[in-house]
Amino acid sequence: MVLPNPRSPFLHNFEKELNPQQLAVVKAEGGPILVIAGAGSGKTRVVTYRVAYLIERGINPSSILLVTFTNKAAREMLRRVELLMPGVAGVSGRVWGGTFHHIGNRILRRHTPLIGFQPNYTILDQEDAKGLMETCLAELKISPKGSRFPKAEVLENIVSLSVNTQRPIEEIVFDRYPYFSDLLDDIRAVAEHYRKRKRELNSLDFDDLLFYWKKLLREHPEVRGRYGEQFRHILVDEYQDTNRIQADIIDLLAERHKNVMVVGDDSQSIYSFRGANFANILSFPERYPGVKINKLEINYRSTPEILHLANSSIVFNRHQFPKKLQTVRPAGSVPSLVPLQDVLDQAYFVARKIEEIRDGGTPLSEIAVLYRAHYHSMELQMELTRRGIPFQVRSGLRFFEQAHIKDVCAFLKVVCNPLDELAWKRMLQLYPKVGRATADKIWRFVSSGGPDPWRAIHSQEAAQRIPAGARESWRVLQKTLSKLRREGRTSDPAGMIEEVMGSGYEDYLKAKYPNFESRADDLRQLAVFAGQYASCQDFLGDLALLTSIESEAEPFGEGEVVLTLSSVHQAKGLEWSAVFIIWLAEGRFPSHRSLSDLSGEGEEEERRLFYVAVTRARDHLYLCYPLFAPDRGGREMIQQASRFISELPGEGYERLDLIGNER
Repeated sequence: MVLPNPRSPFLHNFEKELNPQQLAVVKAEGGPILVIAGAGSGKTRVVTYRVAYLIERGINPSSILLVTFTNKAAREMLRRVELLMPGVAGVSGRVWGGTFHHIGNRILRRHTPLIGFQPNYTILDQEDAKGLMETCLAELKISPKGSRFPKAEVLENIVSLSVNTQRPIEEIVFDRYPYFSDLLDDIRAVAEHYRKRKRELNSLDFDDLLFYWKKLLREHPEVRGRYGEQFRHILVDEYQDTNRIQADIIDLLAERHKNVMVVGDDSQSIYSFRGANFANILSFPERYPGVKINKLEINYRSTPEILHLANSSIVFNRHQFPKKLQTVRPAGSVPSLVPLQDVLDQAYFVARKIEEIRDGGTPLSEIAVLYRAHYHSMELQMELTRRGIPFQVRSGLRFFEQAHIKDVCAFLKVVCNPLDELAWKRMLQLYPKVGRATADKIWRFVSSGGPDPWRAIHSQEAAQRIPAGARESWRVLQKTLSKLRREGRTSDPAGMIEEVMGSGYEDYLKAKYPNFESRADDLRQLAVFAGQYASCQDFLGDLALLTSIESEAEPFGEGEVVLTLSSVHQAKGLEWSAVFIIWLAEGRFPSHRSLSDLSGEGEEEERRLFYVAVTRARDHLYLCYPLFAPDRGGREMIQQASRFISELPGEGYERLDLIGNER
């Protein structure tokens, strides 16, 4: 293979194509390099040019390892390298580029005997792993303990966090799932059996690709030496999002030559709930003495006013690499702070302002509404639906399409209309020992009661007709329905939702979903919203009408011009002309859970989350919060502006006082 040399005719004039900060990174000498790449500073461009520069200087492409967090990102970077180097065919195929899991799999296939697997091992996807976990539960005959024992998806999440954070399972349970601490022995037994069954099946899950890659490098010096010699230059993108095991793997690979460049932004480290370790990027200089630290602080995205607000906020974090974003763009509009009377006024203002911006010539695809938690978008989704404004939800399903929302509404539907077959079957299958066949059998018995099914439900014959395995579930359901049917309850849909939550559904959420807390928050907000209705029928009727409007809408095609609603976590890496950040109130953003963290780390991550939200905006930014909102008990409470607003200098925003002018 002929490699280019410094006299190659296709050498780029990097000085003309890069700014001085970018150029310093691209042309840096070897050794450890930490690149703090601020939002909108051209990080992808720098990584791409760095790879091209190394190859043009005579580095063999197969000696370069480029690690990214998505294979799509790796493909795009290597495609750009190809475009930069038209005289070198097949560069992208020779550079080792991809995700940690992709690279790990590629290496493990070569050395499977050393880790105790056959070369033709199967990789379990998430659904396969969940299925195997369910098999393990069945094989161990572990008592389900009602609905309390964690389901396969939760167990899989516990095991995954243990691997990725390099912490024992008991620490994960006590830290993330304390309500399962009394089940720890059984959880450990399932995890151990799961590991054993994977080996018997010659299968690895995604986490194993990292676990065995690190094990291979740590326990086999000859293998570590081989790849340490091969990968003369290692580049890691989005380093702030690495977890403990990923950082360890890079350290092992770079042990010999230390030619490792990690690129990231500590101010955008927001994924600790997935196991990402903020300490990796902060401690990099300690692990690599003599490291060169470069900063990319020239932002090409946002106006000076938006960047001033972002800089003014993040400065309050104690643990960070200080930087100050600067812009190349001319002055624009000052961000707007908009306190609204309540959550309905907030939804009304945002929807009306979006219409105004759209009518002014900005397409809906250039507008986004960001929020801390999915339930923050509920009232807005309803308002947008009423107005016929098309939107997509990046943070998951539309609010009322979510399984847990439909589950709880099924109870209310049955109470209001005991002949609702679909609601009955959905509700029944939430209980242990009740599957589709049993639910169908129970429904046939219930519906045989004629126009008054309640007589059949509470009859002596009921318990005898219900399959033996489902009788305890039936008794629990009878009790719950009796509470929901008490006199006057159907005029209190909020109280009915709270009753369902307190009668076992919250325990069901804990056992079934790894993100139990966010789903519980959704339901609490649903109860608050239901509090404005005088009857259960009115509440369910409105939901049905809104759902009907949504279902009649034409499906969005690729490239369709629609508004984006997104959690901040899902918005990272994206940008829009106009951005609304809603629910900026204490206990909402930052979240109440983060504020209970006495170490202060929770608050600092929430501030980074706010920083990420602000830096998504190019031209216009609106910071919104309600002055009044119901608490978890449904009582109307004064909302205090988020500390992230209180910390901002007065000249950083323009306050719009619209109280009494909305709706």
